[in-house]
Amino acid sequence: MNLKELATQYFETFSNKNTEGLRLMFADNVTLADWEASAEGMENVLTANQKIFDAVESIVVTPQTMYEDNSTVIAEIRIDINNGDQASINVVDVIDFDENGKILNIRAYLGG
Repeated sequence: MNLKELATQYFETFSNKNTEGLRLMFADNVTLADWEASAEGMENVLTANQKIFDAVESIVVTPQTMYEDNSTVIAEIRIDINNGDQASINVVDVIDFDENGKILNIRAYLGG
């Protein structure tokens, strides 16, 4: 199982604002933590993502560099909000996967 490919699929699904696609990628006990919010459990994490999707016209996540170690992918990403007109931010995502390739944890750190 190539976790970098799964992480890339996650970023594409997020960029497409596809909540149901994310549901298929998340473990039931998924957790999310970033600089503004945190959520635990499938429904709460999906709700947190949907709030982001509803707040923007577009959001595009572009991986810059990815590192894989055991069941974790660390990705340096650029997030362009509303085609970069509203903001372009650099973020580091740490994504943990379970043995079935489902996302267990997402920790996002705001970069410079």
